[in-house]
Amino acid sequence: MTISEEKKQLRHQIRARERKLAPDYRVSSDQVIAANILDFPIYQSAWTVFCFVSTSEEINTRPILLNALETGKRLCVPRCAAGRRMDLVVIESLEDLELGAFDLLEPRPGLPTLQADEVDFAVLPCLSCDRQGNRLGRGGGYYDRFLSLYHGAMAMVCREQLMCASIPTEDHDIPVPWLVTEAGVFPGRAAAPENRHCLS
Repeated sequence: MTISEEKKQLRHQIRARERKLAPDYRVSSDQVIAANILDFPIYQSAWTVFCFVSTSEEINTRPILLNALETGKRLCVPRCAAGRRMDLVVIESLEDLELGAFDLLEPRPGLPTLQADEVDFAVLPCLSCDRQGNRLGRGGGYYDRFLSLYHGAMAMVCREQLMCASIPTEDHDIPVPWLVTEAGVFPGRAAAPENRHCLS
């Protein structure tokens, strides 16, 4: 079995686990994960923040989006573009979002965009991950392309009940430095040693 096939099989297993999550666990983990992001010093010191707009299956990022807007950060969110790329679009209100590709909430047309290197801190989704910071996405490849261009600070959010002991990786996979779950904030293998004091 190839690594790509292993990933596909693992996605199937994680989605089955995801469907069985208790509603109260979803709500409570959503709240604590968002609070852990908001308390994270690297997020607090960032001026330009990139954050995904959550679907009903994903961890609710609305508190993060609202906090970024209310505290005067420059907030950008993804919009699907040709070639499985994402545009990073600046929004000034959640009113700037509308249903777009794949029935996802996306920024309306006409808003300014940023380059990846203009972002200070990125909040990334995942279907699952491991403690090393290896990420399993949903298979679209959009975030793989973003990560190939982005070299700033970032964290991915994941529920503890959807984590794996190990995620199969390919050469192009880029580990994420920080993992945020309802249990806390954890450095992956890519976290710079000088930044680990953020947890103390």
